Amino acid sequence: MDAAALDRAVHDEALAEGRPVSAAELGALVHRHAPLLDAAEADAAVRRVQARMHGLGVLDGLLRDDTVTDVLVNGPGPVWVERHGQVEVTDVVLDEPEVRRLVERVVAPLGLRADRRNPLVDARLPDGSRVHVAMPPLAVDGPYLTVRRFTARTLPVTDFAATDVADLLVAAVRDRRNLVVVGGTGAGKTTLLNALCQHLDPGERVVTVEDAAELRLPGAHVVRLESRPASPDGLPAVPIRELVRTALRMRPDRIVVGEVRGGEALDMLQAMNTGHEGSLSTCHANGTVQALRRLETMALTAGVDLPLRAVRDQLVSAVDLLVQVGRAPDGARRVLAVDRVVDDPDARVRTVPLVVDGRPVAAP
Repeated sequence: MDAAALDRAVHDEALAEGRPVSAAELGALVHRHAPLLDAAEADAAVRRVQARMHGLGVLDGLLRDDTVTDVLVNGPGPVWVERHGQVEVTDVVLDEPEVRRLVERVVAPLGLRADRRNPLVDARLPDGSRVHVAMPPLAVDGPYLTVRRFTARTLPVTDFAATDVADLLVAAVRDRRNLVVVGGTGAGKTTLLNALCQHLDPGERVVTVEDAAELRLPGAHVVRLESRPASPDGLPAVPIRELVRTALRMRPDRIVVGEVRGGEALDMLQAMNTGHEGSLSTCHANGTVQALRRLETMALTAGVDLPLRAVRDQLVSAVDLLVQVGRAPDGARRVLAVDRVVDDPDARVRTVPLVVDGRPVAAP
């Protein structure tokens, strides 16, 4: 019997007990199924079965690796990870029943379901890591499981930029400029946002709004809000936009929105324009100009009958700086550009570069 078959047999028999099974009892099961194993091999089998039965099973070892930022399960087969900005395959191999068990362990404690009726689920592990689940029939070769690890370590701004650029960004935060960090998927937007937030005045009341609570702000007066998807038992969704409106009623000195993706962009712009200077957010875009156009488009989807000119007036008076972050060829995240937002006579909002390719080109 090979190791995978042994693990499955012992695991299934232990689950059939319907109660917690000790390591000694697992050892007895291993010995019954594979009596010729030596002590070291039997102990290894017990550890593997314990990993399958608790936590995220065989993924726990990958999640304990500080170099791993993402764990990618593409259905049955080998598990992939991202290390240092590069995706690589591991020697961990899962079958479909095991993937389904992992999905159930993630969603069940949260009162969620992942099945044909609810094929797409977003969740958060107890350590703050984000999990996305995609189930068949949407996931053709699924189930798929994507884990974005939460890192408790806060990086300094100088890890993203040269000293002069880092000083520019820190000064902008302390001067209560409104900043939006932009970049692609995995570019480091949230990590840079967290680094910038370490320079907020610790006496300020800061309200954070996120899909998954990842930010770790140092102040003693931080109020965190997290959105909620609709639940199978009828609880309605609480979207980011509703939380931004709630934040405005909580007497914030600053509002930090983890990411704007829709109509909440208009609420965020209005907050920046109504006494909440120094607010920060992120936006998914490939560059600063593209971010401006995305912010315009998202604000127009807010369901408020505003002309484009009015939205652009809000945008130019609200956002002071756009900070683009991206991956270098070696996988490191770097600040690529910092642009100041200005009005333009042709009724379009445009940007004036302050930093290009990580080097200052103009005064803020």
